[in-house]
Amino acid sequence: QVQLVESGGGLVQAGDSLRLSCAASGLTFGRYSMAWFRQAPGKEREFVAAISRFAVTTYYADSVKGRVTISRDNAKNTVYLQMNSLKPEDTADYYCAAGLATPIRRFSPGDMDYWGKGTLVTVSS
Repeated sequence: QVQLVESGGGLVQAGDSLRLSCAASGLTFGRYSMAWFRQAPGKEREFVAAISRFAVTTYYADSVKGRVTISRDNAKNTVYLQMNSLKPEDTADYYCAAGLATPIRRFSPGDMDYWGKGTLVTVSS
């Protein structure tokens, strides 16, 4: 059974940083592209960042480029999202996802095969 479990969300102030983690189990982690999506209340789920199987390539949404870094540790079956200079508009549930689709790009939710349950990030002004 595949499980993706996010952690690291919380309530922070504008300008602060957070690092989200996603621990994967039940799959051959190194076979999968990994991505982070987010969904704010009343909005559709949107792509944030993606990383290729061996971390050679990354891709970011324009809205977070320069403030966010995605990384992965295949030995630990974990993918990370380092978020800096957080803004109130970054407030959302953040979801980790795994997919066999390549090459990495601005993935759509339908491109991904497995999802975590999300971790809430709230940024106060």
